[in-house]
Amino acid sequence: MAARVLMKAIRSLRSPGVVGAALSCNGHTFSSAAAAARPAAPSVDAGVNEKILNVPLTQPDYFRLSELFTVKDLFEARVHLGHKKGCRHRLMEPYLFGSRLDVDIIDLEQTADHLQRALNFTAHVAYRGGIVLFVSRRRQFAHLVERTAQECGEYAHTRYWQGGLLTNAPVQYGPGVRLPDLIVFLSTLNNVFQTHVGIRDAAKMNIPTVGIVDSNCNPSLVTYPVPGNDDTPVAMELYCRLFKMTINRAKDKRKRMELLKGI
Repeated sequence: MAARVLMKAIRSLRSPGVVGAALSCNGHTFSSAAAAARPAAPSVDAGVNEKILNVPLTQPDYFRLSELFTVKDLFEARVHLGHKKGCRHRLMEPYLFGSRLDVDIIDLEQTADHLQRALNFTAHVAYRGGIVLFVSRRRQFAHLVERTAQECGEYAHTRYWQGGLLTNAPVQYGPGVRLPDLIVFLSTLNNVFQTHVGIRDAAKMNIPTVGIVDSNCNPSLVTYPVPGNDDTPVAMELYCRLFKMTINRAKDKRKRMELLKGI
């Protein structure tokens, strides 16, 4: 029986249409020299993809986000208006320009600088295919935040933040669940005095955060704090519009780079 199988293999090797052949006998697999010498299929060049990811790191403002807003835009959106002087958080004092009529005034020069950094980091996360989660506990802005996340293809959480949503995610949702790569807090407070629980949980899980911090907020646990008014509707509309434009611009840039490189 073995001799008969061996003769069939020899005949197949001699046929002109066969470049390489393989033989299985008694559970063992044998291959011809031509099959062993056959070159492997060409794989996708990983260096091209790596180059696409590293291109934005070569320029400080690769996505040209500085043209999206000016200090005048922040002023007209009333971003400079803080809370009453009695509600001021001590860690927010470096970001204040002063007070007028017992109301804290936020320094818009610092706000523009911090907002530029926050948008730039958000663009890099979106460019690399990261998950961005928008969070807000203000009921009057819930639909605005959810619509913003939907229009840029990301996610939003505007309801009650359940404990362990990030720290106990494998138990609640099963193993292999992917956590967000960036959380944008459009409001960093649950109420007037209590900090949002998600900021603490994100800090525990080493998830970077961007947060709009008013004069009564604690900016210490936020990775990229943006001092500004978080109560006025026109200010919230400005924040949502800027983050939406930033994420969409970064994703479009990634698509154009992939088409240019032929991936």
